[in-house]
Amino acid sequence: MTYRLVINPEQIQKHQITLDAQQQHYLFRVLRLNKGDRFIVLDGAGNSWLAQIAENSAEIIESINIKTELPVALTLITALPKGSGYEQVIRCCTELGVSNFIPVISDRTILKPSPSKVQRWRKIATEAAEQSERQIVPTVFEPVKLISAIAEATSKQDKYICVARGNAPTLWSCLPNRTQSEIVIATGCEGGWTETEIQTAIAIGYQPVSLGSRILRAITAPIVASSLALAALEQINN
Repeated sequence: MTYRLVINPEQIQKHQITLDAQQQHYLFRVLRLNKGDRFIVLDGAGNSWLAQIAENSAEIIESINIKTELPVALTLITALPKGSGYEQVIRCCTELGVSNFIPVISDRTILKPSPSKVQRWRKIATEAAEQSERQIVPTVFEPVKLISAIAEATSKQDKYICVARGNAPTLWSCLPNRTQSEIVIATGCEGGWTETEIQTAIAIGYQPVSLGSRILRAITAPIVASSLALAALEQINN
């Protein structure tokens, strides 16, 4: 097994990698690697190298080509669930291939996250990217109001808002018909979206979609949506 470590690109000088104290602890104490052992280094932006440990640093041996990303960028807009539920969303959906996480405050959102919470989410995304052998580390944005998030939509995105009731087509049936280079999927918090929020999203260009006949929890819905996107996109790509 070859272990992976995400670093800041600024840590690379020529073919040498400077390891900070936390990274040294992870390699030497947690993974129990020694001088001369090899591991894979990622810069979180798609570049990967095979490296070899040398004292408290590492030496790049060669660049490697890893292809683990979805064929299009997947952005997940999630109305923040209660408690620490968003941590599970980030961990699981990073493994599934999400490129961008946009946490939003909707009309029914209860959680009001602190800056330290956002830093923890980003740390979880990095760890999940390392574990799942991603080429990139997903971007976790600062929480914003829902209207601010959906207003950023562009014509280069296929945009979906998941609704719990009604006669909306399934997300699975819509994904094969995508036409743009990025997919955006929005899921609500406990209690779902308000009718006003749904109509606002539709006016901006979001298509209402269903995740099935059952009512999913706020934590389950974004994971299911990401799973459907992964399955559809990799099937199309193959």
